[in-house]
This record gives sequence, C-alpha cells and structure tokens, in this order.
Amino acid sequence: MVSRDRVQAVIDRIRPFIQADGGDIELVDVAGNRASVRMMGNCTGCPSAHLTLHLGLETALREDMPELETLVVV
Repeated sequence: MVSRDRVQAVIDRIRPFIQADGGDIELVDVAGNRASVRMMGNCTGCPSAHLTLHLGLETALREDMPELETLVVV
C-alpha cells in the first residue's frame, strides 16, 4: 500500500535535483493509492515541470511502489 512515509522518502531523494534548479516539491496528500504533490519556486508554471514530475518523480515512485495508481499535481 502507498503510505505517506514511503512517498515522502522518494520525494526527499529527488528533492535536491529539483532544488538545484530553484524549485521544490511538497507532498500534499496520500489517499489510497494516490499521491498529491505541489510544485513550488521555479517549478511553478515551468514547462519542464511536467517532465520532472512524470519522468522523474512518478517513475521513482512506481519503482518503489508499483501499486501507485495516480500522481496528481495540485
């Protein structure tokens, strides 16, 4: 099952890469097999944020938690 602690651990692992570009990411909620995150800083409105989320974070989350169904940006 997807848990807040497990999702946060993955976010903490990739956070330095996001912060290196002046952005950040916040875990907003975990409900069932769904995680909600918020992009901040330079990532807000950045066209590359979609790639960061889906090629970076979502891939890392699914490697650790194949049961993850949805990653939502709020």
